[in-house]
Amino acid sequence: MENQDEKTKEISLDDNQGADQGKSASGENDLAQKANALGIPFLAEIPEIKKGALSVISEELARKYNMAAFEKNDKLVKICMLDPENFEALNVLRFISESNGFEFEIYLTSGKIFGEILHQYGASTDKVIADAARSLQGEEDEGFIGPDDKKQQERENIQDAPVTKLLSVITRHAIEGKASDIHIEPIDKEYRVRFRVDGILHSSLVAPKEVGRAVVSRIKILSNLKIDEKRKPQDGRFKIIENGKSVDFRVSTFPVVEGEKVVMRLLDKEDKGVGIEGLGLMGKSREILERGIKSPYGIILITGPTGSGKSTTLYSFLQILNNEDRNIVTLEDPVEYSIGGINQSQVKPEIGYTFANGLRSILRQDPNVIMVGEIRDGETAELTIHAALTGHLVFSTLHTNSSIGAIPRLVDMGIEAFLLSSSLQIVAAQRLVRRICENCKEEMHIPSRIAENVRSELKAVDSKEIEKYGLNIEGSDLKFYHGKGCDACAQSGYKGRIAIYEALEVDEQLKEIISDKNGNEGHIEDYANKNGMIAMRQDGILKALLGMTTLSEVERVTKGSLSVGGDTDDDKG
Repeated sequence: MENQDEKTKEISLDDNQGADQGKSASGENDLAQKANALGIPFLAEIPEIKKGALSVISEELARKYNMAAFEKNDKLVKICMLDPENFEALNVLRFISESNGFEFEIYLTSGKIFGEILHQYGASTDKVIADAARSLQGEEDEGFIGPDDKKQQERENIQDAPVTKLLSVITRHAIEGKASDIHIEPIDKEYRVRFRVDGILHSSLVAPKEVGRAVVSRIKILSNLKIDEKRKPQDGRFKIIENGKSVDFRVSTFPVVEGEKVVMRLLDKEDKGVGIEGLGLMGKSREILERGIKSPYGIILITGPTGSGKSTTLYSFLQILNNEDRNIVTLEDPVEYSIGGINQSQVKPEIGYTFANGLRSILRQDPNVIMVGEIRDGETAELTIHAALTGHLVFSTLHTNSSIGAIPRLVDMGIEAFLLSSSLQIVAAQRLVRRICENCKEEMHIPSRIAENVRSELKAVDSKEIEKYGLNIEGSDLKFYHGKGCDACAQSGYKGRIAIYEALEVDEQLKEIISDKNGNEGHIEDYANKNGMIAMRQDGILKALLGMTTLSEVERVTKGSLSVGGDTDDDKG
């Protein structure tokens, strides 16, 4: 805190008339009264400045005229000023407004607050990278250094303030942009930083190779990894506090030809499930899963690839069941979110604490509900079946492409078909699609051939099931939507994600098919289709009709093609 106070003090003393006006004012009350007299709002607290706002007014103009932009929503920009009556400053704002089509909202602020906003200019990415590069300059040209000296010098370099500041900028931008992962990777003579936002990787910045190596080493120190071990992968984690919120970073290093690649998964410890509505569960799939989680025993499996939101779905189910009359125990790798009232345990295969070993111990802990993070082998699958057959409700995940494919996969793992049919309650599959940005959503044109394909896809869905989504598509034109792009969604047209599902309920007839046909996928699929299962693809199309996502997103994450001969988003047919 002392350093921060000194920094604020230094800025206030250094930034033109900022400090003088801050000192000359008799206090915030006087400034608030002045703002009231001028008929403008008073900015009393340091705002959270979003990326892109500062660029409206250059640092040079900000220092010269004591004004800065602190918030930008499309064309509306909020400006704070030390002197809102400064005629020259107002002329500059008028010129910027006319040139860019901005509409300005003026705020009066104090010298201290303005000084803090000016300090944000110094945290620009380019400047931080340049500072980090300067701090490391000459390191390669100092001749031979012995191994021990080299390690010591590396430790000192990576703790330099500029490198730490660059890492801070990277993590802050990732948190502000709601990224799920940060990729830091060597490419030729540079290091590239990319963020995964809503499932899509976006390039953020490029740094010189020596700066990238220093950032990687800094991350390894924070994660308690060996900084001199660069030949094999390592895993670790560290935590930061950003705007009063605790964010965990799960770190994975990986040796590549050009050096070391680091991927950091962001885990918001305060994000504890989003509820059934927020997940995107609708229609028949929702009814099946809501029934299933109320069952006293049996297995509920969620399938899908890595990063498809399986854990979030399971956490949301556990939250519904989380009360004092249930003992809920989880086995995870790793524990991503802490939930009060639930006993969560992290497996550690390196010391022999595996899913299978942990599951044996859990059964001696008198559980009602068990969550096994992932079924990876036959032993874990067998123990999961045993837990369900002895009166426990078990949630788990499996990496298969569809709900139907999970059953033959478990049989291949060595599970007897008759045991599987007795214990399995529900198998659901899911994928994540990007949500259309509500701020810039608009109706879009769909070529007639694609509309025909959509109707063909939905022909097998009962009209009563479609009505559960609040839709009626018989005899009406199909309406689809997209986001045209705005500042709120960084011009992408998407903001946030939603899951699309398919849920297969194992009823008495399906139990017989599994036992008699040894889990044959073809027979199970025929039965599911006859029984009216809403396929994941159909669920996605219905959500596109509701304006939640786009056809191209459904296309991206599911098998097949809706757009033969043209792209769903761009073809004007």
